[in-house]
Amino acid sequence: MGMSFTSDRLRVRTYPNRLQMGRAAAADIEDAVERVIEEKGGCNIIFAAAPSQNEVLSALAASDRIDWFRVRAFHMDEYIGLRPDAPQGFANFLRRALFDRVPFGEVRCMDCTADPEAEARRYGELLKKYPADIVVMGIGENGHIAFNDPHVARFDDPETVKTVELDQVCRMQQVHDGCFKSLDEVPRTALTLTIPALTAPERVFCVVPASAKARAVRDTVLGPISESCPASILRRHNNATLYLDRDSAALL
Repeated sequence: MGMSFTSDRLRVRTYPNRLQMGRAAAADIEDAVERVIEEKGGCNIIFAAAPSQNEVLSALAASDRIDWFRVRAFHMDEYIGLRPDAPQGFANFLRRALFDRVPFGEVRCMDCTADPEAEARRYGELLKKYPADIVVMGIGENGHIAFNDPHVARFDDPETVKTVELDQVCRMQQVHDGCFKSLDEVPRTALTLTIPALTAPERVFCVVPASAKARAVRDTVLGPISESCPASILRRHNNATLYLDRDSAALL
């Protein structure tokens, strides 16, 4: 393990490579899920869908410690207007990476083909009915969490789920990640959990590898706590940990 320090309340841990980073995060998530199940009899988890999450999701999919039947899964964002079977869909990504690989008690996904406003309300109601205990998230190249890009991010958002226009940096990231061939293919709108919805759960595990994220990580950890870098709000959370590899931590 490399550096370990705190910035305001945010714990920051760095690892030599992505594999060790993902495994360390997964081990901490296993501990947290076991604890919640012991206390409450079940655990509600919100997952991010992105290539940055591959290592942690792969380690969780191999976990023999978690009683998955007692876990209810949600995800944090979804494109609007994709085909239901589009491989780029975030629910589909998570099905391949995790949801279809372990026996969850329940998996609740957003419907990318539904009326966006109605779907935002439906999913928001579900999250109120089953409040999340744990969030497993990443940070975008523009500092976003979920699809709360700087121009739409509100730390005091009154909504739980909302529709948003994606900014160009966010849409280009999807091309850099190999999810789409060109910018024109990337949807312009999406559904996202808002920042209050993502920071309400008791535990936040934020997993961020790769040099493309180094600037966003620096701004999150060392910059002002501001909606211009939405992830900086994690420094106000009582129980959030940021897991980095050598590349994403390069500017700290």
